[in-house]
Amino acid sequence: GSVSTTAMVMVEAKLPLDESITVTSDDVDTEKNSSSRLAVGATLTRGELLHLALMSSENRAAHALGRTYPGGLPAFVLAMNAKARTLGMADTKYVDPTGLNSGNQSSAKDLAALVKAAYQQPLIRELSTSHEYAVRVGRREVQFHNTNSLVRNPAWDIGLQKTGYIVEAGRCLVMQAKMAGRKFIMVFLDSSGKYSRQADAERVRRWIESATQKGALSSLPHNKVTS
Repeated sequence: GSVSTTAMVMVEAKLPLDESITVTSDDVDTEKNSSSRLAVGATLTRGELLHLALMSSENRAAHALGRTYPGGLPAFVLAMNAKARTLGMADTKYVDPTGLNSGNQSSAKDLAALVKAAYQQPLIRELSTSHEYAVRVGRREVQFHNTNSLVRNPAWDIGLQKTGYIVEAGRCLVMQAKMAGRKFIMVFLDSSGKYSRQADAERVRRWIESATQKGALSSLPHNKVTS
């Protein structure tokens, strides 16, 4: 949820996407020691960092976006929390742009509201669902892939997605997808294995398609699935 909110604040701030930003030691995660393929000293554009944050859950990219926001990280985190309040996300509190800090809090209901709002931004839809993206880091080109393999599956029609991982909530997946002719928002929290988020989503999709054929879905008040 944090990176999706980071993206929304960035897009709405209308900061120049072609501006160069250098990854610094400040962007290295020392709390969870999460891995990154963005080396300290790598210089990318703001747009490239946004792309990698959304598509590949690149935490250093997300942190660099917040660090270079007008007023720095404190102002950025304030803007993130203000955005959450605007969207009615009552269970959500942000303390950093990456979601890695254990002080970040949210709920499935709030994340569904966030997906619905983020879907209104064409750039976020496009970047979060792109299959792969290459950036030049120094003298070499580094290829990044989408952390959600379902975007490459022709059986899926995904409008927006974001994977995540935090120790407290396990492996998470939020996405908006069209199934059985209707748009659904799906939120999966606390998946244990590396691929179980996608397997859970596949099971839900099969259930929705089967239930639709039987006419059992017409009574659903909201097109939201949380797990």
